[in-house]
Amino acid sequence: MFVVSDKIHINAPIDRCFLLSTSLELVERSLKMRLEESGSTRASGLVEGGDRLMWRGWVFGLPQLHESLITKYERPDFFQDTMGRGRFKRFQHDHFFSEIGGRTLLNDKVRFSLPLGWMMRPVGRTLVVPHVARLLRRRLELLKRVAEGEEWKQYLKGLD
Repeated sequence: MFVVSDKIHINAPIDRCFLLSTSLELVERSLKMRLEESGSTRASGLVEGGDRLMWRGWVFGLPQLHESLITKYERPDFFQDTMGRGRFKRFQHDHFFSEIGGRTLLNDKVRFSLPLGWMMRPVGRTLVVPHVARLLRRRLELLKRVAEGEEWKQYLKGLD
């Protein structure tokens, strides 16, 4: 099992940060994968508990299909997505939110394992862990930029 964690402080309210983290449009921007409308419970907007999302894209020159299930949803403190289908043997992403002195701390933790057991450990360590760490950092920095500026309003229409 591999674990990748990252965190960031954001000068924005916790609920805004939480909702932006559930924005499918922002997820597409940070993952650089696209949401498949067929096979997903929603095509746009904000995910909620119980949603099923099918993502398609290319990683390491290979076509990827990744089905995410929103397995826990406790607004505004926590949500979890778990792989239903995909290239990993197991993949789970926990999103933690805490408010500290008017700022929000986002703390993400990804746990995954690869198929073929010990034979894939070197691949996981040298390729997949750094790739997942870069995706996580990109996601957190995008959320910070959007939440702290005015751009968040285009993703959370009607919530300002």
